[in-house]
Amino acid sequence: MARVPELNFIIVSGRLTRDPDIRMTQKGSTVCSFSIANNRSYRDPSTNEWKDEVSYMSATAFGPLADRLKEKIKKGTPVIVEGRLVMSEYTGKDGQQRRELRINASRVQVVPTGAAQEAAASEEAVTEVPEDDVPF
Repeated sequence: MARVPELNFIIVSGRLTRDPDIRMTQKGSTVCSFSIANNRSYRDPSTNEWKDEVSYMSATAFGPLADRLKEKIKKGTPVIVEGRLVMSEYTGKDGQQRRELRINASRVQVVPTGAAQEAAASEEAVTEVPEDDVPF
């Protein structure tokens, strides 16, 4: 039987829905958690009207990538996130066990807008973290 290659890679663009949550692990590594909204416009075939669909996604960056992001991103910042999908489990405020599909970011590019676009063209906007620096 042929082995199917196991791929887990995602690229998503959107805007931060809130300011990032910055934490430190017990070993002193930085963790930056944020969520983004991705908008999609489509034409409804039955009414021929344009409609918007929004998807919300959570992402986490670790180590040096998280250190760089805490200085560059805030609510409303447009970003392109590359990484892999990871299922995380936690207990909600109501005591129920919950599961969430998150993006473990390996690259995050801040997308310049307006006047910042020209200034950012001369500086590096893409940051990367080696796979070894991700704690899980």
